[in-house]
Amino acid sequence: MKTCLCCGRELRGREDKKFCDYQCRNQFNNQAYSTSNNYMRRVLLMLRRNRGILARLLQNEELIKTSKSQLESSGFRFQFLTHTQRNRQGQTCFFCFEYGYLPLDKDWYLVLRFSENDAA
Repeated sequence: MKTCLCCGRELRGREDKKFCDYQCRNQFNNQAYSTSNNYMRRVLLMLRRNRGILARLLQNEELIKTSKSQLESSGFRFQFLTHTQRNRQGQTCFFCFEYGYLPLDKDWYLVLRFSENDAA
């Protein structure tokens, strides 16, 4: 006699069955992966927050210059980014999805939006 891995009820049906229904299967898997899912959820939340901050600062402009203190006071966390990319001058731009920033001198940053034309 086999029992459900989640609730312990007796299983009926296929020989290789592990759960009595889809709810038990989902509950079991959610518990098993909750630690890694919570970590990914927190990281994605920070990436979205960073993207939103950059988007609000940029609004309808192509480029703006802002200070590190303004970014930090908005809640921007520099350690969360999706990718980096070098521009034509060889400088490294840091991105949160399509919005990015380029470090300038003395704690100033250039905020920009990725353009397909820049990739060429």
